[in-house]
Amino acid sequence: MKKIILFLVLFFVIGVGVFIKVYVSAQEPLNAAEEKAVSLAKDKVELSEVEDFHIYYGAETVSIIEGENKKGENIIVWIPEKSKKVMVDKPKNGISKEDAVQRLLAEKSPKEIISVRLGMENNIPLWEIHYRSENNLINYYYVHFKTGEWLKKIENL
Repeated sequence: MKKIILFLVLFFVIGVGVFIKVYVSAQEPLNAAEEKAVSLAKDKVELSEVEDFHIYYGAETVSIIEGENKKGENIIVWIPEKSKKVMVDKPKNGISKEDAVQRLLAEKSPKEIISVRLGMENNIPLWEIHYRSENNLINYYYVHFKTGEWLKKIENL
């Protein structure tokens, strides 16, 4: 009986160790991309604090940083992977995440909103809303960050 318990504990510990190793290895490219983007943003913008970082995969890969500048103002930084041309704006100069969702709800009746995040297509900052329709199909709705106008839809995937 002791051997079985020892074997199960050992198996569990090894399993947890392997899971941690795989997770850390999977996070390395994202952490490297974040370091690179933050470094570039600090060179071009007075970025003092990073609150959120994510990568948008659209027509072009874009790193997006939400944070504060040295004046304590909230800022959003978009950095396209190819051009590395840093674009900065303040959230108050565009529509909010909630407003973007309201634009979707005015036109569609999603069953579930999966995610809402910033992105950029053709140097136009946007909100990407990923949602599931009533027939359980995946849809994307893109709203212009500045104007709140609909840019494009990808439906019924």
